[in-house]
Amino acid sequence: MMEKIKIAIADDYAIFRDGLKVGLKPDKNLQVLLEASNGIELLELLENETVDVILMDLKMPLMDGIEATQIIKKKNGTTKIIAVTMYDDDKFIIHLMEMGANGYLLKNAEPDEIRKAIYSVHETGYYFNDIINKALLKKLVLKGNIKPSFKQQIDFSERELEVLKLICDEKTAQEIGQQIFLSSRSVEGIRQRLIDKVGVRNTAGLVMFAVKNGII
Repeated sequence: MMEKIKIAIADDYAIFRDGLKVGLKPDKNLQVLLEASNGIELLELLENETVDVILMDLKMPLMDGIEATQIIKKKNGTTKIIAVTMYDDDKFIIHLMEMGANGYLLKNAEPDEIRKAIYSVHETGYYFNDIINKALLKKLVLKGNIKPSFKQQIDFSERELEVLKLICDEKTAQEIGQQIFLSSRSVEGIRQRLIDKVGVRNTAGLVMFAVKNGII
């Protein structure tokens, strides 16, 4: 039996927090540990508790989700953050991903999609749904109106490219390892090397890089 994924919900509307909890409750692997009505409250709660995934509303009083995301990522880069918002603005999405968010959901997302997003960021480090997925990213970054800051002229080994493509297929380190006959630890090592080479914050940044450069 897998260890429960610990979740925090940050949203200034109690009714929305309650709705999320109801949607997640049937899944016994998910445990809502903390809930906060703004970024300051969330940061205070995180002083005493560690969570795996945060469902983060972006528009909150006192401290919004964008500022809270930046602070949390600096303190603990392993905590996965899914932005939950009513905005599907292109520049917004890219900005958040560059800051280290691991996924992006609209507030009208179905409970099944929210659960899928939680598992995905927990296991693979990112979640891109249809709104944000490859077609939209491709359109965005190729238009050139947003220029993610990636290092130029990077030489990848064949093995690194192979791992990068499998990461973009939303495969976990274990699944990649089984497919190319490496240990999960070796795959993690290659993933970290890719992150360092490309100069991004996390796996979501790697996928953006792969899209921008036509690797996928």
